[in-house]
Amino acid sequence: MEIGTEKQEQGRPDYDRLTALLKKEKIHGCLISRNNELVYHYYKNKKLEKKQHKINSCTKSVTSCLIGIAHDQGLIPDLNVSIAHYFPSVLNDFDPNKQLITIDHLLTMTAGFDWPEMAEWGGWPHMIHSPNWVKYVLERPLLAEPGEAMNYNSGCSHLLIAILQKVSGMSASEFAVRHLFGPLGFGDFTWHEDPQGVNIGGFGIHMAIQDMHKFGMLYLNKGKWGKKQLVSEKWIARTTTPEKMTYAHFGYYGRHWWASETSDGEPFYFAMGMGGNYVCAVPSQQLAITIASDTYGDTMKPLGIIRDSVMNIRIEI
Repeated sequence: MEIGTEKQEQGRPDYDRLTALLKKEKIHGCLISRNNELVYHYYKNKKLEKKQHKINSCTKSVTSCLIGIAHDQGLIPDLNVSIAHYFPSVLNDFDPNKQLITIDHLLTMTAGFDWPEMAEWGGWPHMIHSPNWVKYVLERPLLAEPGEAMNYNSGCSHLLIAILQKVSGMSASEFAVRHLFGPLGFGDFTWHEDPQGVNIGGFGIHMAIQDMHKFGMLYLNKGKWGKKQLVSEKWIARTTTPEKMTYAHFGYYGRHWWASETSDGEPFYFAMGMGGNYVCAVPSQQLAITIASDTYGDTMKPLGIIRDSVMNIRIEI
């Protein structure tokens, strides 16, 4: 399965209006597929068509997928095991409630850490200033009981990748090439690491928009790429199901994916990265939408375009 030549479709005037709208914004590129056929593409220029885009927190959804693959393979057999199994230092923490934090709490961001990433930190987790990111996350105090409430936390994502590297015996980047990026036919990408060599679980990947789109199409196809099941259908259903509502303007959170509804009440889910980077899937319409942007200061601008302009386009293929 590849992103091939754009297929001609009816409803071209709608797409012309979309192109005019995208040109007004700091949108680097937009790809739309329906029923596994590329029906629309827009690139601001040739350079941005080939650019490795900094996808920021869309990385979190890739992290979720890799954890799913590891779970499918039996490397992480139990999502409800305490993180102390992987980080023994938690056993010595003055707060015994930290031993109640599970891998699934990390996935749902309900670990309970004091982590004001969406508040006073302004979207930039302070672990980036630490010489040891994993240690920084684990030592943060708890403000809530594990499982009680979702609070956006890139530290949870980083712990997940640290666990993946422990159980796989390789870097998350190597694991991804072997089990996800390679089978999807990704081109060059960059995945930054923390000082200890742990790939950044929450925001470290740069990749081409075409590869972002392949990732969305994989999910739309329930984890299957060609004839190969890369990640289980069960995992995709579990991680994209809405769980907690903390930020009404974004929607519900699942397990490192956001979940919402179209204006017609049809469910869709999406990966979202600061600066307006999105990978969206609308299963009922077999619709995949990817946008790479530079809308810092208004991350939600492209999401508004997706909801108001893309999802309302009705075409027959």
